[in-house]
Order: sequence, then structure tokens, then C-alpha cells
Amino acid sequence: MSSLTHEELNLLIEQTYKVEKEFNELKSSYAHLQDTVEKVVEFLPNAVWIVNSDDTVFLQNSKARELWELLKLLEFRSDNYEIKFNTNSYLIRSSSYKDKIMLSATDITEQKRKENLATMGQMAAHLSHEIRNPIGSIALLSSTLKKRVIPENIPIVDEIQKSVCRIERIIKATLMFSKGVEANKKKFTWNELRESIDMSVEYYAYSKDIEFIYPSKNFTLNADKDLLDMLFSNFIVNAIDAIELDESDEGTIEITYDENKKYHIFYVYDTGVDIEDKKDLFEAFKSTKVKGNGLGLVLSRQIAEAHGGDVRLLDGDKKCFEIKLSK
Repeated sequence: MSSLTHEELNLLIEQTYKVEKEFNELKSSYAHLQDTVEKVVEFLPNAVWIVNSDDTVFLQNSKARELWELLKLLEFRSDNYEIKFNTNSYLIRSSSYKDKIMLSATDITEQKRKENLATMGQMAAHLSHEIRNPIGSIALLSSTLKKRVIPENIPIVDEIQKSVCRIERIIKATLMFSKGVEANKKKFTWNELRESIDMSVEYYAYSKDIEFIYPSKNFTLNADKDLLDMLFSNFIVNAIDAIELDESDEGTIEITYDENKKYHIFYVYDTGVDIEDKKDLFEAFKSTKVKGNGLGLVLSRQIAEAHGGDVRLLDGDKKCFEIKLSK
């Protein structure tokens, strides 16, 4: 076997270095590609798994790691499908490439909730339209009946009118929710609004001795008076119901007022029972009350938002709502 010449040895060393350099560049390029793929998968808004043929996970993002138990329920299918998991809804997509299967789970809970709300709103609006005419007839007939019955039966007619008033409130709230809230702003005083609120709450039945405390200052608002009437009436009615459920024979509902350069700020407080399920407080058709229809607080927040403000439950020992309305 002939030995390599000095020139041949140098050429072999150079080629070896060149191959090693190309290998390192290829290795670096592959690592960069792998890192890019991982970052892209991590950037995706849904949970993504890439699974080997033996069902082991080849690649996944952090959202997929959080839902690792969901992976056990998934299957490869040519069509997209939905699955319920831990109270949430997910849209499942799958595809295959060589020996790998890619699965993705997109959380569509909010989308499904909005679709359900839209359907429920349409149904409720239809029913409200159907109920409105007979309720109007009952209201008219009860007013006529009240003038003709003997004095001993007047309390019975009063109860009929209170029940009709309650149904009319529900119909009005349902129709407003289905159509959306639009504010027609005009200037009026707090005292004018207070009179409207008193008339709205007048027919609401309650059995306990309740003290109503309102702001004494007569300030001016530039807002939709009918909408604010509904907003404050909703809070007062809710407060009455809470006091009715309390063990005490009496209660207090207090509305206080503050302001800054930008907002009128109201605080509504009552001595009734506390709110049990606060997470569903502003969820449509989910009521925290036995007698509720689940629209009062939702509409109240929408009315405040239509006036450039908001409604929120304040943290603290007392049950107190803050209502902000833009000036």
C-alpha cells in the first residue's frame, strides 16, 4: 500500500474540515428550522399535537400540554368534529403526513355561548311579542275592574296589576336585549329621573319594611332618561328581592352619588342577602335569583356602556355596585 504524499494528506485534511464545516452548518440549519417550527407551533392560538405512529407525542405547544388529558379522547378523522371537555367546547381538526398525525383543538366555548345567546334572544323576543297583546288586554281590563269591584276585592285586583307590571318589565327587557341598546340623550335632572324610578318600582310587590335612601343633590344628566330609569329600577328591584330573602323584617336600599370631571358615579347598596354566584352576575339568561330572568344586570351594564360608562360589583364586606355614566 503506497503512502500518501504531503500534498495528498493536506488535501484530505482540507476536505475533512470542509465536510465537518458543512455538517455543522447543516446541523445548525436543522436546529434553526426545528426551533422555528416549535416557535410557530407555540404561536398558534389553539392546542396542537404532532403524534408518532406509536401514539407518542413528537411535538406539542404549551396549550396542548395544558390539555394533555383531552388528547386521550381525540381520534383521527377526515372531518372536523366538536367535543366537550371540562365544561368547554373544542373544535377538533386532524391531518396526517407520512408516519405523523397532527391534531388541533380550538376552544369555541365563547363562540358557542354567543350562538346560544342569539338563539335564546330570538326565541325570547318572539315569545315576548306574542305575550305583549294579551298582557296589554289584561292590564286594561284590570284597571276597569278596579273601578267596579267592591272595596274588599280591590287588593286582589292590585295583585293582578302588580303581576302584569312584572311581566311587562320582563317583556320590555327581553325586547331591548334582542334589539340592542341605543341611547337617545337629552338633558334632565336627577329629581325628574327619581320620579320615573318611583313610578316604575311602585307596583313591585314586597312584604318587608324597606327604607329607600336617594341622593339629595339635584344634578343634571345628559342621557337617555327611559334607559336610566330601567337601569336604576333593575338595581332597586334586585335589592328588594335580596331583602325579601333576608331573615330580617326590614331593610335598606341606598343610592349615593359622586362625580369627577368625566363621570357621574353612583353606588347602590342594600342590606339583603349576598350574591351567591358572582361569576355569572353579568351573564345573559343566568340569574342568581329564583325570580330573575337573567337580563336585568346584563341590560344595566349595556345601558351604562351606551352612556360611555360601566357597571361593576365592588369588592368588600358590603354588597355594593358602582355605576359610572359619562358626562
